[in-house]
Amino acid sequence: MDLSSTTTDNVTEILVKIIEFTERRHGLLTSNILDINEPDFVPKDMDVTGFADLMGDAVSEHVRSQRLLLRDSNNIKFGASGNFKCKAIVDNHARNLLNKNAEAYMQIQLKKLSENTLNNEVANRLLEHKQSANQPFNN
Repeated sequence: MDLSSTTTDNVTEILVKIIEFTERRHGLLTSNILDINEPDFVPKDMDVTGFADLMGDAVSEHVRSQRLLLRDSNNIKFGASGNFKCKAIVDNHARNLLNKNAEAYMQIQLKKLSENTLNNEVANRLLEHKQSANQPFNN
């Protein structure tokens, strides 16, 4: 879903980025579950910690100067038009676990998927709340 056209302020833009990130990650984690039996399958993930750090830095900059400054990392690049790219990275821990214990691997992937879904739901609810709070009251 392209939410970048709905961006109206810094906080909204951060929430939109979180929603987009979690939607992309959902697809990747789903592939980690569905493609487990594919030849040459390698589990991947996104740089969740790196993304969280970048969003934390952006919020700090917003609080400090009322502007949004989105910095790039090795795996996450922000474009001028509000879009961004995330490079999927090999999840070596998951790959090692898959080789040792497929059931434990699946449990970890399901846990990540559940956590990611929760993060997406929270960001969506916060965005909905923020947008409804910004609507003028109509009689």
